[in-house]
This record gives sequence, structure tokens and C-alpha cells, in this order.
Amino acid sequence: MMDLECHGVRVERNRRAVIEIESLRVRGGRTTAILGPNGSGKTTLLRVIAGLERAQAGRITFGGAPVVSGSSIAFVFQEQVFLTRSVRDNLELGLRLRRVESAQRRARVNDAASLLGVSHLLDRRADRLSGGEGRRVSLARALCLRTPLVLMDEPLEGLDERTYSRLLDELPQLLSAFDATTLLVTHNGREALQLAQDLVVLVDGRVHAAGDKRDIATRPPTSAVAEALGYFVLSAGGRSVAVAPDALRIGTGAVPFSMVVERVLDLVERREIVGRIGEARVRVPIEAHEVPPSADDVVIVHAERSNEVS
Repeated sequence: MMDLECHGVRVERNRRAVIEIESLRVRGGRTTAILGPNGSGKTTLLRVIAGLERAQAGRITFGGAPVVSGSSIAFVFQEQVFLTRSVRDNLELGLRLRRVESAQRRARVNDAASLLGVSHLLDRRADRLSGGEGRRVSLARALCLRTPLVLMDEPLEGLDERTYSRLLDELPQLLSAFDATTLLVTHNGREALQLAQDLVVLVDGRVHAAGDKRDIATRPPTSAVAEALGYFVLSAGGRSVAVAPDALRIGTGAVPFSMVVERVLDLVERREIVGRIGEARVRVPIEAHEVPPSADDVVIVHAERSNEVS
């Protein structure tokens, strides 16, 4: 499988660097999530790789050769971008542009539509699809192309909760059908960990971590990486530590903290305390047998483990 590499890539807007990557290697044949807060340059990096924007400096290679967008890349946009024609016509468009003969076009479209569960939509107008249907059709259109490099910009953004949960569960298996090097942009740490094998954490246009997701998630090297993954970054004994968002519990333990209670949330199936540990706002579940505190109470909470971060 071919690796994607970026060397000395710099993108400027209004004389300010929005992307500055000295060196980055994305391992071939795997799904890599580009993770980071809003405004960190994730989509810009994806568009530069795709050739939709120009970098002021640097080079990007795929398999050791310059990226050729027309033949090697399929791009799944965050927005639904369709011709006002049938779903079938939209799926066939890229294949027609690549001069794929008609019988193979039909076979690829039917295969991709079946895999994504949109065969019943092939004759419907593409601009009249629901959000979930549109996402599936966008993925099917990319799959039809059978390119070695697939780029996805927030593929699950804007979906209702039910559709989001279903596609989040299904997407890892669907991505494996691409048999490609896949990069997807997200700002959601849980989404990144569920969909990808590797992570690239981008903050302020710079790579703060890159590699196997387990290595990064279990030992985030900096507070910026920990926060991008959804960890709480707290002060413990004069050190900054990263604590997983579901790790805090009421009571004393291995790593204790004082928490000022702001309010108690009744979520019907469970209750949570919302409050502050230092400057960080955190949420802590309340067990059924525990008496909930009141606003402005100070309670002791703990985590069984944490990771020191810089």
C-alpha cells in the first residue's frame, strides 16, 4: 500500500500561515482521522491534498509520486454536492469523466449502491434526498471510482442523532470496502477513535501528534492533543494531567480533585453533576444510590488513572 507524505507544506491566507507542516506520513491502506478543533486547518489540509487549493510551499506525494487529483483521489464533501438529476446519473458522472465503459459503469454503480443500501434511491432526484440518504449516496459515489486515495470532510456532520449513530456504527466496515488509503476530517474525538486506525492531531495548522490511535489516545503528549481527543486537562499536584471524559467519579481515589458544583442534570436514564475543577468544566455521573449535591457545593471526585501532559 502507498503512503501519503507531506514535506514543508505551508498555506497562507492574508500573509498568515494557516497550515505549516514540516513532515507528515500517513500510512497506506489504513483509515486516518485528521482531528482538531474548529479552525485548526483540517479541511484546508484535505483540500490541498486533493489539489482544490494551492500551498505556497512544500510537496505532497502519494506512493512517492506527486498526487494526481483526477485519477487517484475520490473526495467526499461535507456539503451534499449533487447534480439536479437522478442518483444513478450522479453516481455515474465520475465514471463517465474517466471514460469507464457503460457495462462496467452500471456494475460499479449497482455494487456501490447495494453496499451503501441506496439501490432503491437510484431513480430518485439526488437533490431531494434526506441528510442520511445524501451521506450514503456521497459515499457510494466515491466508492464507484475505486481510487487508491479517499478524502472525506466531516462525513457525518449535520445528521440527526439516530442517523448519525447508525452510520457511525456502519462506516468502519464500509470504509474497508474502499480498499484504499482513507483520510477523514473530524473534530469529534470519539468519532475519530471509532472510525480510524491512525490519528493526525492538527492544532493551529501544525501537527501535534501523528500515528497509531492507541498510542496517541493512551498517552497524549500535550494538553492540546488531550483536549482534541475530548479529555479533561486538569491540575493535580502542580502537574497538568489528562483524564478521560468518562473516568471521573464521586469520592476519593487514586487521582483526587476538588470540584465546585454548578448544577445537576436529570437525563432521565442517569444524572450528572456539571461543575468546575479549576478552570475546566467537567461532568461527573451520579450513581443511583448517591445523594446529589447542591449548586456551589464543593465535592471530591477522582479518576483511577491519568496521563501527565505538557
